[in-house]
Amino acid sequence: MLVRFLLAAALLCSPGAATAKPRMAVDARTPLDKYCAQPDPAFAWEVVHRVETPTHRTLIVLLTSQRWRTASEVSRTEWRHWLSIVVPNEAESDTALLFITGGSNEEAPPVEAEGRIVGAALATRSVVAELRTVPNQPLKLLTSDQPDRPRSEDDLLAASWVEFMETDDPTWLAQLPMAKSAVAAMTAVQQAVAAEARSAGRPTPAIARFTVAGASKRGWTTWLTAAVDDRVAAIAPIVIDVLNIEPSMRHHQACYGEYSQALKDYEGQGLADRLSSPAGAAIRAIVDPYAYRDRLSLPKCVINASGDEFFLPDSSRFYFDDLPGEKLLACTPNTGHSLAGTDALDTLAAFHASVAHNLPRPTVTWQSAFDAPVHTVRCSFPPTEAVLWRAVNPSGRDFRKPVVGDAFKATPLEPDADGAYRVPIEAPPEGFSAAFARFTFDIGAGVPLRVSTPVWVAPDVEPFAKQP
Repeated sequence: MLVRFLLAAALLCSPGAATAKPRMAVDARTPLDKYCAQPDPAFAWEVVHRVETPTHRTLIVLLTSQRWRTASEVSRTEWRHWLSIVVPNEAESDTALLFITGGSNEEAPPVEAEGRIVGAALATRSVVAELRTVPNQPLKLLTSDQPDRPRSEDDLLAASWVEFMETDDPTWLAQLPMAKSAVAAMTAVQQAVAAEARSAGRPTPAIARFTVAGASKRGWTTWLTAAVDDRVAAIAPIVIDVLNIEPSMRHHQACYGEYSQALKDYEGQGLADRLSSPAGAAIRAIVDPYAYRDRLSLPKCVINASGDEFFLPDSSRFYFDDLPGEKLLACTPNTGHSLAGTDALDTLAAFHASVAHNLPRPTVTWQSAFDAPVHTVRCSFPPTEAVLWRAVNPSGRDFRKPVVGDAFKATPLEPDADGAYRVPIEAPPEGFSAAFARFTFDIGAGVPLRVSTPVWVAPDVEPFAKQP
């Protein structure tokens, strides 16, 4: 089966179909809005492989999301992605899950969707799609000071920021084509699922909305996609605990005395210390999700890692309280940035199922004073389990997994007579402690939803803070 859709095609796709469905007024548009809304004639997709099983069908789609820059500026102008779409036979929702992942342009085509994608689709009775190679990489920036260097991940993003600083051209910022990749993928999923339903003669719901999720740079993309496209009904950004970049990075350095090795690509290009400059402020205004927080009242489940190598465990203090609308925080204990071997994907599946099938979601609230010795936490309905996770580092304010290992220890929490949980935040005799409460809920999703409070650190002192 071969189906190719161009923006100018009459069948299923209209000239603006791969552009973002805007959340903002025209006069409030940022360069991100304008870039994602601009029709791109390179947009195309084709089904290159189809798999049918007794429980689901899988479409392996080659997606061209856009053309970014020119051949004199980058080594590869067309952004191409493998898009795996799993359509359960029992699909019952018009809300699909789009999971944005990384990878390389040099990978072989997939022959089937990954097991986690198939499992999520079957468990949630909804269409689930995985968008790979965001950003497209490796990529050479031919106008940079190292034009022959293949760049990937943070190295690519950092170099794109430098190009913006030198040219004042916001379309150099790699977060823009990353977000547009997700916008294009949503359009491709809608069209491919509709075409598959007609071809197979199966009554699959037309896809109208999306839960969008992704980790690290793809978590950043998740936030920005929600800011520009109103097809996004809910988001689950994962391990991108850096909204409100400037104070977050200032806190990072004040606690560690340096930037983490995980941020070497940004520090090596001199970017970490330029965040407060006019050029840094311009970048933040375009790509910091915090700048778009007024648009982000949709349901949000922010999944973080207690031992993240990139971000401090209490980084959510710089943005979470300022996010409007429904929001859940889900800190995962004793894990680093990779979240390897954890239950984080169960929480993602449960959250998406709640959106797709209108299941009840809890609210978890706490008093806002960060340095309170005891935090009172309330849940809107009783959890099946409540646990206090606490770690101590006698040597410093550093809870990165490679530094402290599995330092977080669990203690059951019991509610008071009024149903509230009292979470003590105790400073140790030496060093620092970090603690958070984690709650497990059965919301009827088939997998548990695990959410948490923020991580609170005591004493709340930055060991390397600059003196006034």
